[in-house]
Amino acid sequence: MDNRSLGRAIRFLGRQRRATLIAYAALLIATIAQLAVPQLVQNMIDAVTGGTVANAILSIEMPLPALTEAAQNLAAQQAGKTLEQLRLDQANAETLLVNAAIFIAAFAIMRGLFSFVQAYMAEKVSQGVAFDFRNDLFAKIQRLSFSYHDQNQTGQLMIRATDDVEKVRLFIAQGLVLAAQAFILLTVTLVILLTTNWRLTLVVLPTLPLALVLFIIFGAVSQPLFVEVQRRISRMNTVLQEALAGIKVVKAFVREPYEQKRFDRAADDLFFQSIKVSRTFAFLFPIIFLIAQLGQAAILYFGGQQILNGTLNLGEYQKFSLYLVYVFFPLGQLGFIISLMSQASASASRIFEILDAQSDVTDRPDAITLPPIEGHVEFKNVTFRYFGSSEPVLNDVSFTAAPGQTVALLGATGSGKTTIINLIPRFYDASEGAVLIDGHDLREVTLDSLRSQIGIVLQETNLFSGTIRDNIAFGRPEATMEEVIAAAKAAEAHDFITSFPDGYETPVGERGATLSGGQKQRIAIARALLLNPRLLILDDSTSSVDLMTEYRIQKALDKLMMGRTSFVIAQRISTVLNADLILVMDKGQVVARGKHEELMETSPIYAEIYHSQLVGDAEIETVGDAQEAS
Repeated sequence: MDNRSLGRAIRFLGRQRRATLIAYAALLIATIAQLAVPQLVQNMIDAVTGGTVANAILSIEMPLPALTEAAQNLAAQQAGKTLEQLRLDQANAETLLVNAAIFIAAFAIMRGLFSFVQAYMAEKVSQGVAFDFRNDLFAKIQRLSFSYHDQNQTGQLMIRATDDVEKVRLFIAQGLVLAAQAFILLTVTLVILLTTNWRLTLVVLPTLPLALVLFIIFGAVSQPLFVEVQRRISRMNTVLQEALAGIKVVKAFVREPYEQKRFDRAADDLFFQSIKVSRTFAFLFPIIFLIAQLGQAAILYFGGQQILNGTLNLGEYQKFSLYLVYVFFPLGQLGFIISLMSQASASASRIFEILDAQSDVTDRPDAITLPPIEGHVEFKNVTFRYFGSSEPVLNDVSFTAAPGQTVALLGATGSGKTTIINLIPRFYDASEGAVLIDGHDLREVTLDSLRSQIGIVLQETNLFSGTIRDNIAFGRPEATMEEVIAAAKAAEAHDFITSFPDGYETPVGERGATLSGGQKQRIAIARALLLNPRLLILDDSTSSVDLMTEYRIQKALDKLMMGRTSFVIAQRISTVLNADLILVMDKGQVVARGKHEELMETSPIYAEIYHSQLVGDAEIETVGDAQEAS
């Protein structure tokens, strides 16, 4: 088992110190109350047997009083007592019996009360630990750089924060408590047994090393099995998550049978691995009970011999037998403890894989807060490679954008346009060279101070569950309603928003499912504009809207980009005709730069893109002008 990861998980109890102390103090008191019962049972049996013997001897009668006393003395001597002691036993028998019964009931009540406290506090502690784990995981996942998310599937990350955390929580709530209780019971019970009857105790001791060996062996065998179970749960969860996220595509292409087969395969893999685990533990439990039964049989034999030889009375034997249960009871729970511990160990390893992951993009210890930016952006000999790739996506790219300029990025898919705009907000760091804003190397400023001054509309529009207003004000939750409406109007979104019965309070549904692609795009644009950023990034931001809407958005954006440094990626030339600087990208390099007129004369690639899209752009202009004229 990976004891280091499990040990780190257990140290999270330090964050719940008070509740943990209460839980284990209650466990200790409840266990002590439990350990007191066998001694009280012996007292009851001794009181009953002593009273019975006293009654039998003192009831002996002979024809003559002298003979009666002699016979009673003789019987008392054989019982190892005097007549006076027998009379005391007879007189006190019922009192001792009642007292023992009262104490047993009192200890039972005390054990029940403190067991409740222990169970409640242990559950509270485990939920607190799970809360801490989930918050730490969520915070870490959000801080990890894009390169980490590029390599890890969403479904796998989700299962770490849900199922894996729950496995660790169950061990802390149950397994760890059972292990602590077993340790206390075994330690104290063995001490009591040794002081009660060391010969019989030596008969029990050989079973304990056997149980320990079993614990180690099955722990080592089962932990990798549970790791594989969690991996297969992750794979199944990934298939489920992808199928649900892409349900429209699945239905559109009639791929339900294929997705069903994918899920069936993942579910079968999980089923067979779970059966393998069950088979392992089905073998473990009988062995544990076999060891316990062999120990019990040995005690019955050797204890019976001592009773026959007169070296052990019935009360002592009964007490020894009851304490023996406290030795074999933890052994019976061994399989359950191993199961919980192995699962928790496997899950803890997976949790700490995320918590220990290193982000490629982090704040340096000496990072400064980026002052309010003017918008001067410079790429100096920038080369970029994605993680694990030897081929550069960008190769020695250099250019400068002056404050207030609009920079248009054109090129075929895979030419490096999106990579350039990903480097500006520092979603990735350049492999070589540097990206500067107002002369500050982006690696020398804090991420928050950088990104809070950049408005971004990505190609893939993501909205969050909540209202339209919540989504527009996502970057500025404190924004007034008037500011939200102004941003929506600028993005040509106000009219369709007010057409809904609830207006700006209309719920958007999961991932904006209740809105059209164009509506989502305009809300995303409004979200960026509400920040009133000095630097604006538009990644094909009008790709999901109709011709008339694109025309309106473009007119609004032309005004809004004035005075801001703007980077625009677009597949249509009409959106960049008035750009101050056009960068033509091809295979990760800037192959041409300049304004529209000069590029038409000097860049065959630009001319080809322009002519291939001219018809569509002319249609947009014609539609827009016609609408304005009407």
